[in-house]
Amino acid sequence: MNTTIVTLTMIFIVLSSVSFVFLFLRRREPEKDFSHVFLRVKTWWGMLVVFAMATLFNPIVSLLSLMVLCFFALKEYFSMMKTRRADRRLFLWSYLAIPLQFYWIFIGWYGMFIVFIPVYVFLFLPLPRLLGKGTSGFLRSVSSTQWGLMLMVFGLSHLAYYQFATPQYGANLVLFLVVLTQINDMVHYLISLYLGKKKVVPSANPLITWEGFIGALLITTAASYFIYPILTPLDMTFGILSGVLISCTGFFGSLTISVLKRDLLIGDQEKFNGLKKSYLNRVDSLTYTSPVFFHVIRYFYDFM
Repeated sequence: MNTTIVTLTMIFIVLSSVSFVFLFLRRREPEKDFSHVFLRVKTWWGMLVVFAMATLFNPIVSLLSLMVLCFFALKEYFSMMKTRRADRRLFLWSYLAIPLQFYWIFIGWYGMFIVFIPVYVFLFLPLPRLLGKGTSGFLRSVSSTQWGLMLMVFGLSHLAYYQFATPQYGANLVLFLVVLTQINDMVHYLISLYLGKKKVVPSANPLITWEGFIGALLITTAASYFIYPILTPLDMTFGILSGVLISCTGFFGSLTISVLKRDLLIGDQEKFNGLKKSYLNRVDSLTYTSPVFFHVIRYFYDFM
C-alpha cells in the first residue's frame, strides 16, 4: 500500500507540474492552440481519480469503480453507432451483461469470467434483435455490439480481476499497467504531434505515426525498467519485457479503436469531433493492454 501511495503521489505531482507548465505557456503564447494538450491533461486527471479508487481501497470499491468505467465506455461506444428502434433491446441486454461479468469476478469464478462474453453473450446476443423482428442491418448492429462488449467490458474488466486473482500484488500490478499505458499514450501522442511524419493509418488517425510508436516503445520500456522493482514482484527480464508488451498492445488498441470510430462515424464529422473529448479515447489502449498483460502474467507466474 505504501508503494501505491508513493506512486500515486508522484503521478499527482507530475500531472500538477504539466498542468501549470501548459497554463504558463498558454498565457505566454496565446496565439498557439494548446486545446488538444489541455484536453488530454484533463482526461488524465479523471483517469487518476478512477484508478486511485481502484488501487487505494478494498477490491469491492475497485470492482464498482471499474464497473462504472466500463458502463460509460460502452455507452460512448454505442453513441457512435447508427441505431434503429430494434437495437434498443440489444443495448439493454448488453448493459445487463456488465454487472454479470463483474459478479463472476466478485465470486472468483475465473472459468465463467473468461467465457461469459466471448461465448455465451456472443451466442445469445442476437436473440433480442431477432425477437424485435428487425432484419435490416441485423449483422452490422449485432457484430458492432459484440465488438463493443469485447473491448469496453471484457477487456477493461480484467483490470478488476487483478486484485481478486492476487490480493497481495493486484493493486500494484493495476497501477503498473495503467502508468505504463498512459506513459506510452502520452509519449506516442507528443512525438507524433511534433516529430511524426510517417503515418500508420492516415485515414483513421493522422496522429498515429511510426516515429511515435518507436519513441513510445523505447521510453515505455525504459520506464518499465525503473518502475517494475517498486510495484511488481516480476524479475528483471520480464520487467523489461512488460514495457515492450504494454507498448505494442497499447499501440494496437489505440489503432483499432481509431479505425472502429472512423468506420462507425462515416459521414458524421460533428459527432466524431465531439468524441475527441470522451474518456473512450483514454481507455482505448487499456482495452488491449489489460487482458494481454493479465494472461501473460497468469501463464508465467504462480501468484496469479
